[in-house]
Amino acid sequence: METIKINGEQESFSTIVTRESGQPVARCYQCGKCTAGCPVSFAFDLMPNQVIRMVQLDMKKQVLSSRSIWLCATCSTCTARCPRNIDLAAVMDSLRIIARREGVATAGRSRNVFLFNSNFLNSIRKYGRLFEFGTMLTFNLKSGRPFREADAGLAMLSKGKLKLTVQKPGGAAEVARIFDRVEAIEGGTVNCN
Repeated sequence: METIKINGEQESFSTIVTRESGQPVARCYQCGKCTAGCPVSFAFDLMPNQVIRMVQLDMKKQVLSSRSIWLCATCSTCTARCPRNIDLAAVMDSLRIIARREGVATAGRSRNVFLFNSNFLNSIRKYGRLFEFGTMLTFNLKSGRPFREADAGLAMLSKGKLKLTVQKPGGAAEVARIFDRVEAIEGGTVNCN
């Protein structure tokens, strides 16, 4: 059993996930309804029920390094289908937070999901809304593919569907305060570069 030291005490991975997600992961009996309903499971390396089972078994390294936690769309289909009322979407969200806090490196395509997520959040934090052009440009540069989908971008630009500048909405300072508060609660940084 893999344990994590929290405030000088050893805690199991499943205990930490249960506490941080607020979900009773031990109650899952592996019916598979979450996996059967998941619209993005085709891209997962671990199915939703497998993620929960591995959490139950304290398989921290395997869970936190999986692509699945980053690809989860948080659509809550799994949550709606769960006969044990486990909010699996909340568990996946907590796993992403724990992975970031633990500094677990993501590889391959999951690295790009992590990178996109980081750029998306940074855009909202900085501008109070999503700046599509800047987010995608930064993502393309950081992922090493600067001209990825450039033809689609040019078509959108020519039709006025993509703006080269961003207009900050009212309430941008409020959005920044929300990020600051979340950062203080998580004890880390929301700005994940």
